[in-house]
Amino acid sequence: MNFPILSSLILLPAIGSFFIFFQKSNQNQYQSSKYVALFISLANFLLSLYLWYIFDPSIHSFQFVEDRQWIIGLVNYKIGIDGISILFILLTTFITPLCIISVNRTVKIKLKDFLIAILISESLMIGVFCSLDLVIFYLFFEGGLIPMFLIIGIWGGDRRVYSAFKFFLYTLLGSVLMLIAIISIYWIAGTTDVIKLYEIGIDAKFQNLLWLAFFSSFAVKTPMWPVHTWLPDAHVEAPTAGSVLLAAILLKMAGYGFIRFSIGLFPFASEYFVPLIFILSLIAIVYTSLVALMQEDIKKLIAYSSVAHMGFVTLGIFTFTQQGIEGSIFQMLSHGLVSAALFFCVGVIYDRMNTRLIDKYGGVVSIMPKYAIVFMIFTLGAVGLPGTSGFVGEFLILLGTFKKNFLVAVIASTGVILAAAYMLWLYKRVIFGKIINDDVKKMIDLNKSESIILWSLAFPIIFFGFYPDPLLNTTEVSVNNLIDMYNNNLAINTENN
Repeated sequence: MNFPILSSLILLPAIGSFFIFFQKSNQNQYQSSKYVALFISLANFLLSLYLWYIFDPSIHSFQFVEDRQWIIGLVNYKIGIDGISILFILLTTFITPLCIISVNRTVKIKLKDFLIAILISESLMIGVFCSLDLVIFYLFFEGGLIPMFLIIGIWGGDRRVYSAFKFFLYTLLGSVLMLIAIISIYWIAGTTDVIKLYEIGIDAKFQNLLWLAFFSSFAVKTPMWPVHTWLPDAHVEAPTAGSVLLAAILLKMAGYGFIRFSIGLFPFASEYFVPLIFILSLIAIVYTSLVALMQEDIKKLIAYSSVAHMGFVTLGIFTFTQQGIEGSIFQMLSHGLVSAALFFCVGVIYDRMNTRLIDKYGGVVSIMPKYAIVFMIFTLGAVGLPGTSGFVGEFLILLGTFKKNFLVAVIASTGVILAAAYMLWLYKRVIFGKIINDDVKKMIDLNKSESIILWSLAFPIIFFGFYPDPLLNTTEVSVNNLIDMYNNNLAINTENN
């Protein structure tokens, strides 16, 4: 196929933002800016669906590869996808138009600028999942921080500047170490081409330090305990669309990085640091679940639940089993849908009450029955109830973990119980009970745009909960190839040592 479909997916939102930038800033143009952004994002989603349709999941190698000289003799603009990366591209293009639909009530100022930030962010996030050169990956990976920094800092809450800088500084520190590691890889191997690095391998004596440098960046963005403290602040202060993008996609870039680079490039170090990952993941699962139980702010509760759910992801990735890694990918996709839906749900009632405190609500079911139904679906998805996408990912992760380490799997299983505790407790206090706040009586049920957003998310959560095969079939061959490559490289490094 000669058509550069991946470059088109990356560039289309950026081109759309260019058109919005040059539109006049009056009230009528604000509405047309939203329609342009929505049209571009929907076109990108349809293009990504076509990409999935023509993608061949039986081939383990990268497909639709584009390779062009950029910095001559040093770096090539090289992109491509396999069965792992294509699903994250679909998630990105699916979530973005929903964020754009939601801006009517949530963004009060500088709507044009907000839409530009959303579209630029989409371009950069898609670029992350396509990159097959470490330098290109780094540029997309770090570039994605800039629009999110602006989204939090300009359109956030009262403590938006503090939260934006905390988010930026946390992520910047790890990123500097990763950049040093990328330069070191070029010095060691003479290339930053990911496919070539897979083929030639990296000497085991360098892997531990390089792995730690990449880990420093991925751990912050996942986020893993104890470098997770920026996340609750960022979520609380970010506007609804910002929280959705952050939870649904930005956190997944780090999980994807663990799979693509930590395992793919540094197998010997990955095996060596398994105990560290398991310990940090278990702390994230158990400790942050307990912290979530103590929260009085709905957004903070959901933010801490994201840390716990991403703890399952890192746990599954480093089992190096098919079930564990496929489960982690599925869990990231499911969490992207469920967390996005939960933050949209918070946005719905915040727009009506202007508060996120749980004790200000109660009895919402009698005023907003449609809202209560969709919120219940997303709550059960977060709990991991069978029949929702959350169950499939957690089940596969725990299955892979039991194969790797029985005790770790048992401890991780308590996270499922704790998730049920804090999510059902949240649902009970907000939706059921007596109406103790007169302002609740003035709330109105879901409007048309809110219904479109929430039911658009509810459908895949239920569909893939009952029928996960389309996603699992897409990733199966690529995951098996990754595990085979990992085992082969590990065996070679072991023999050399």
